[in-house]
Amino acid sequence: MGLDAPAVLVLGIGNLLWADEGFGVRAVEEFHRLYEAPENMRVMDGGTQGVYLVQHIRDADILIVFDAVDYGLAPGTLKRVEGDEVPKFLGAKKISLHQTGFQEVLAMAEMLGDYPEHLLLIGVQPVELEDYGGSLRPAVKAQIGPAIDLALAFLAEHGVSVSPRNDALDEDDTIASLEMTLGRYEGGRPDEAQAYRHGDSRVLTGEGWQGPEDFDAEVERLLQSRAGPA
Repeated sequence: MGLDAPAVLVLGIGNLLWADEGFGVRAVEEFHRLYEAPENMRVMDGGTQGVYLVQHIRDADILIVFDAVDYGLAPGTLKRVEGDEVPKFLGAKKISLHQTGFQEVLAMAEMLGDYPEHLLLIGVQPVELEDYGGSLRPAVKAQIGPAIDLALAFLAEHGVSVSPRNDALDEDDTIASLEMTLGRYEGGRPDEAQAYRHGDSRVLTGEGWQGPEDFDAEVERLLQSRAGPA
């Protein structure tokens, strides 16, 4: 690989604990399991790290992001978005905290003067999110392979070649956390009688707490109260 080879970051973001929200992380794990990255490429599970990813973004000439995205399409639909359109979709609808955070990461990288020359978002429309401890639904899991194919095609368009491994890595040898590998995560989940699927029932089903009717308005009110009088 020449000295002028572009720095490439293949990044998966999302929260494994909320069913299809884990798509981006599972996609990048599978990418790493199947393909040998060249010296100029980093393959990374970004999870929900948000602003902690800024420096990695700044270092990248080519950035590919796998994620679960609410495009307003049929559940399980795979869609690619490129370039300046990417932040618009990341902020289109907040289906998790990490998406707004990642939109801010991109803005921070741009503000600091280091923004990827080529940016691709590969997203899948979730089937199910409200399932704490759940795994990917079949329609979403089936899009991992096609998502990786889109990433490989994009890399090839920009002169980056990625070779399949002679032997795919075992699950325990990938970038996945050993405690959260797909096999352990799906195989070790207790049944619904033992583990409530939608968070802590003591909070969510009790009468002692109720969320604001308009969450965004409540956040704005709190920010203004902290800022004090103009």
